[in-house]
Amino acid sequence: MRSILILLSVVFLAGCVSTSKKTDESTTKVVEKKETKTVPAVVVDDKEIHWMSLEEAVKKQKENPKKIFMDAYTKWCGPCKMLDKNTFHDPNVVKYVNEHYYGVKFDAEAPDPIFFKGKEYKNPNYVEGKRGRNGVHELAIALGVRAYPTMLFLDENANFILPVTGYLKPNQLEIYLKLVAQNDYKNIKSKEEWEAYQKKFTPTF
Repeated sequence: MRSILILLSVVFLAGCVSTSKKTDESTTKVVEKKETKTVPAVVVDDKEIHWMSLEEAVKKQKENPKKIFMDAYTKWCGPCKMLDKNTFHDPNVVKYVNEHYYGVKFDAEAPDPIFFKGKEYKNPNYVEGKRGRNGVHELAIALGVRAYPTMLFLDENANFILPVTGYLKPNQLEIYLKLVAQNDYKNIKSKEEWEAYQKKFTPTF
């Protein structure tokens, strides 16, 4: 599985710079309390992705199992803003994500703690009022986010599937959205199989 994650991860070096690893991961602790304040989904007719917090998405998975599509971004990242403006507002992307996924917006430098899989993740180096880089959230480190933007796919039980890094246009993102939603990624075991899948794929966005 590790090799296929590497094959399917698209890294755009021209994107925003990588995250810092200076965060002390030892501050991550196991907690019993799982309840926390969540961010309600924003619904604007179906013209926008119904973004929500990770905690809200995990809760909804228990009621109606669907995969999670997570956008890990920062406020200072230019490509992140382009991705949000151009790709995440494309009608085809909006419709497909809302139908097949729970969309999660994750500010990888936010100060708020996040409870995920029995652990509490924080941003211990966050400085109130600071501009530019502002620490790295422990959840970003735990999920292997090394550059922004990074789009993460999680299965119906919130288990990590694969990351896609960098700015993608709607027609570039389409293959990954469908690869995961249709569980085709489970059948790709080699670079050759991935290349064959790309050749056979017929885009519709």
